[in-house]
Amino acid sequence: MKNYLELKNVTFRYGAEVIVEQLDFAVKKGEFVVLIGPSGCGKSTLLSLAAGLVKPETGEVLMDGERLDGPTLKTSVIFQHNSLFPWMTVEKNVRFGLKQAKPELSKKKQKERSLKALGQVGLLEAAKKYPAELSGGMQQRTAIARMLAMDSALLLLDEPFAAIDPKRRGELQTLITELWQRGRENGEKKTVLFVTHDIDEAILLADRIVYFGKRGVLKEIEVSLERPRRAENLAGSGCFCGLRKELVDLFSREEAE
Repeated sequence: MKNYLELKNVTFRYGAEVIVEQLDFAVKKGEFVVLIGPSGCGKSTLLSLAAGLVKPETGEVLMDGERLDGPTLKTSVIFQHNSLFPWMTVEKNVRFGLKQAKPELSKKKQKERSLKALGQVGLLEAAKKYPAELSGGMQQRTAIARMLAMDSALLLLDEPFAAIDPKRRGELQTLITELWQRGRENGEKKTVLFVTHDIDEAILLADRIVYFGKRGVLKEIEVSLERPRRAENLAGSGCFCGLRKELVDLFSREEAE
């Protein structure tokens, strides 16, 4: 399987602080990779590098074999704090991203696609509201709807469900994995890089879990659990319990150092 995203010998600093150093990292086309690890270890920075939002001090970032020198419409990004335009309605926020990514679509098609995406995240009734009228979780679901409408090849998600209630969180986990799986089945593979602090979420979603420590990548773990996966069915699985223990041990080891 071909690599879709590659970071080669990448170093990045905030001021004098080294965030990632001489990092080599790759995600294959169509792969669902989850990054996990303690706060401050560079997971969000890696997503910013992958999105072209920041440039490495040394090394290079490649997307589909080409050097990435800035943001691209092939990528959709959702960070912990949504970036909605407060003067636009929910529907127009979703349509704005779609308009940039798919300018060839008619206004009618853009609106239809935006409303469909809002329906997928349970926000169709809020289409005419403004971000200030929504809860934090609803604002984040609006950002997810924008990502769904854009239908990008590379999805970068930084704890997108952290502010969402458990029931809706489970529904959105299922939605993201179904979107990804459909792409695999119809030949339009989507590549996903997903950051979380939630061990159970990581196991539920990932093909591969990459554990980031204070010194970079400490371990990569393949997740061989069959798909489709449901959280309620995993708890009794020996494979799930083994993976969970391995990740808990990694966190404990980092905290002890």
